[in-house]
Amino acid sequence: MSSTININNPHDLVPESKQDQPNSSRIPDRIDLRASPRSRQGSPSQSPRLGPSRFLNGEKSGASFVVGELLGKLWGDRKKQSKKVRRRGSKLWYQKKRVKGFVVLVALVGLFFLIDWFMLLRLQAHRVGPRGGSSRSSVSIQPQPQVKVKKPSKGKRHYSGIYGRLLALAAHALAEGQNKREPKDLWQEPSVPASSWRPCADQRNWEPDEGKNGYIMVTANGGINQQRVAVCNAIVVARLLNATLVVPKFMYSSVWKDVSQFSDIYQEEHFINYLAPDIQIVKQLPEELKSLDLEAIGSVVTDVDVMKESKPSFYLKNILPILLQKRVVHFVGFGNRLAFDPIPFQLQRLRCRCNFHALKFLPKIQETAALLLERLHKHSAQPGLLDHYLVGPHAVSAIIERNDRAKKPSRYLALHLRFEIDMVAHSLCEFGGGEEERQELEAFRQIHFPALTELEKTEKLPSPAMLRSEGLCPLTPEESVLMLAALGFNRKTQIYVAGAQIYGGTSRLAALTSLYPNLVTKENLLSPTELEPFMNFSSQLAALDFIACTAADAFAMTDSGSQLSSLVSGYRVYYGGGKMPTIRPNKRRLADIFVKNNTIEWKVFEQRVRKAVRQTKHVQSRPKGRSVYRYPRCKECMCHTD
Repeated sequence: MSSTININNPHDLVPESKQDQPNSSRIPDRIDLRASPRSRQGSPSQSPRLGPSRFLNGEKSGASFVVGELLGKLWGDRKKQSKKVRRRGSKLWYQKKRVKGFVVLVALVGLFFLIDWFMLLRLQAHRVGPRGGSSRSSVSIQPQPQVKVKKPSKGKRHYSGIYGRLLALAAHALAEGQNKREPKDLWQEPSVPASSWRPCADQRNWEPDEGKNGYIMVTANGGINQQRVAVCNAIVVARLLNATLVVPKFMYSSVWKDVSQFSDIYQEEHFINYLAPDIQIVKQLPEELKSLDLEAIGSVVTDVDVMKESKPSFYLKNILPILLQKRVVHFVGFGNRLAFDPIPFQLQRLRCRCNFHALKFLPKIQETAALLLERLHKHSAQPGLLDHYLVGPHAVSAIIERNDRAKKPSRYLALHLRFEIDMVAHSLCEFGGGEEERQELEAFRQIHFPALTELEKTEKLPSPAMLRSEGLCPLTPEESVLMLAALGFNRKTQIYVAGAQIYGGTSRLAALTSLYPNLVTKENLLSPTELEPFMNFSSQLAALDFIACTAADAFAMTDSGSQLSSLVSGYRVYYGGGKMPTIRPNKRRLADIFVKNNTIEWKVFEQRVRKAVRQTKHVQSRPKGRSVYRYPRCKECMCHTD
């Protein structure tokens, strides 16, 4: 088994200021390049290099660039110019005349005696009395009692902790407001500006590419959502270089532990045929190239070689010569390695076409997801707005045939709790579990994020409190439910919780289930028999969550840097017609509100949370440099009508 460190793309952790750049400030993950029968072909025979990039000529390589960027953003570069200041100071000192030096020495000695005299006076004024007694003027400092943390049994931790008071206020508010109307904007987008955008990435204005310059291979890392982004970026690079793309492969990750390949998740034939007018795609290399040792001939390009969000000019200058000489280039990792700007118009549109049109889930995933949506809508025969795009026309027809046509569909809120152990451990934050939690997360980091563990030893990293105040910690389940209650969601709201195993288990969800008892997951909506084909395949299970979240009447993310949240919100914008609201919390602003949890009144808490979330619901076109997957409202992906 081979392994490599990918500095920029372990999972979904980003600062709030770069919500759409999923891997902009991530620290390494250890990835296994296990060669399953389907993935062995074309994989490097050895671990890719971990040294500096061969293309950057003295510039920062992947690891140093990311670490420097992260540390610089969090607490600034405070060590610059210190050596210059010392040298200049010493030089000036030795240029002073002896007389001035003597005067300074006398002044220092005098200052020393003055301070000594002052300290003697203080000691006399606060003198401790004899035999344990004290004078009236003495200051008694009482030792703070040590808080004993009782080690709970496994799976029975209680986390209400610092939010106990606010959770009680939320429960009271929900009980009182059961018969009150919810705020109108909970289930709505600003419809007039949002509905003026319509999908048009399927429109083409170029000739098919011959792919005559060689073959591009990609082994994408991360989970299903990171892999989806890598696939669409690879499509653009292949067209840019006039190359033929080999159907992408997916790495085996020590975190995700899923051997699924492209054809286990997506409709491979649809992918190849739909993009045929754009680029040439083949399922494998020609026979004459299969026997090549790509590592030995220098055709393997890793994330260390390609900087984050590299421009097209980088690929033309550095990758095209290798492609022309070796006839094949193999990108290993390829997480977030193509910039969003500047990109030629048609290439950007191709990117959107891949994500929103070419990638369709397998029929078995669509059919199971259709059952999930059917039960979420309480067996109504009226399909949701996006069901046709997500589960296909056949599954939608089956829903209509077997359900009540007159029954109004029950609406639901989808909540993506990005609170799995990998996210929690990688964040370096604390979540109320005390010393036991710290030890558990540190042990996880040592195994799965060894480079982060090494960084902790060599650099002074920001404290958990600072990370939280900067909005760099994922929202806990307690913070998430407080946000929903403050926004005004009724206690009877049906909430679909997406995500893998929540860190802390069922006890971590106690606050959420207590305030919102109508909480469901794919595990309790689908039978064990229906879920059985997807067990041990985390990417395929994540596909079910993707569909349920995208089709929801409202979607709430808890970590705006999450790839799933980014892709889901973009899909809802692209196909939603201005009728699919998404709640995007600003964690930095929420952190400033949560820190007052012991004193803030519920009405004030409500007002501040609603204001913080309302400011993120404005309809806007894609800002420059931001992700088209998250912000498809741009001329390349969507057409705007006045």
